[in-house]
Amino acid sequence: MRRWGAFALVAACLAATAIPALASTQFEVDVPLAEYGQESTGVFRTADGISTADTGMAIYPPTELPMAVNTFTAAVSGGQLDLRGKLPDGGWTEWTDTGTLDVSTKTVQVRLVFNEKVRSARLALWHVPIRPRTNATPLSYRVFATREGLVGGKTANGHIIVERDHFAALPSRRGLSPKQTGSYSVQVCAPNGRCAWAPVWDVGPWNTRDDYWNHPRQEWQDLPQGTPQAQAAYQNAYNNGLDQFGRNVRNPAGIDLGDGTFWDALKLTGNAWVTVTYLWTGSGPHGYVRTPGDTLNVRSGTNSNAPIVGLAGHLAQVRVECETVGEELTGSQGTSDQWLRIAPGRYVAKAYVSGVAGAVTC
Repeated sequence: MRRWGAFALVAACLAATAIPALASTQFEVDVPLAEYGQESTGVFRTADGISTADTGMAIYPPTELPMAVNTFTAAVSGGQLDLRGKLPDGGWTEWTDTGTLDVSTKTVQVRLVFNEKVRSARLALWHVPIRPRTNATPLSYRVFATREGLVGGKTANGHIIVERDHFAALPSRRGLSPKQTGSYSVQVCAPNGRCAWAPVWDVGPWNTRDDYWNHPRQEWQDLPQGTPQAQAAYQNAYNNGLDQFGRNVRNPAGIDLGDGTFWDALKLTGNAWVTVTYLWTGSGPHGYVRTPGDTLNVRSGTNSNAPIVGLAGHLAQVRVECETVGEELTGSQGTSDQWLRIAPGRYVAKAYVSGVAGAVTC
């Protein structure tokens, strides 16, 4: 099978003659296409584990540039080129094709989304003065959750859905985690008091360009921030009750949940209104759950006898409010008596969480 999108980016640092008022330096990047596995010689390396043609997406390893950038233009024949940038806390901005990153950064990553054979692409990156990102608390909204199911199917990032799977789907690729990562994860809390932490691995429900948690948003910009288009269509006949594809919206869903997240983590028995926190929209200490083939118990206290109040899926990101001492446990990250508070009254053992730095003491 031919694998599209495995390209080399050949870059030259040029004086920005076309936009001298914006920057002193600009990267002009041609994107010649190549077969998967071919070595590249440019700034961007050939992708590791690139997605195949049936996923419609190719993601390339992060690249360190010799200068900070926050602005770009992209022209792709037969597809779309998205960019994201590394945040100061080690997280990532959302994927975007708008030409603007939330931060100035030297570390960027490219994603190629293709609809047909990609014939050519060009990327230019530069820096302009911007207001620094300051929101420490992640955005959170009450939305309607549905169960995705579809066991055996493939998600938008190429993950094969298994029974009792732990992931989420949002109706925009801006918050889609690359396969086997949790760089975009959600915290979902149900009315029964249970909470789940899950990586975003699929796009949906209903729409694919409705990043309703953002302002401004990709589409439907006359809707309030935090209101999914499907919710407005279902409740208020917005867009004549239709989604972006012209389908009649039959429920107000703003998030889909894998069966394990829905049944096991949240103990839901039917579709329900939940509170979703979009964890990547905040800043500060965070880590990633490491429990291959299993989930991590979220407890109300710092020992294994404390009641379980939720579950965190493998690779899910968790935001760390503080760190404290509790029962010593041995997990994927070694032996530790440290416990992390990841929400009020909710703790996980640090022995199962990687990448935590800078957490204060509870």
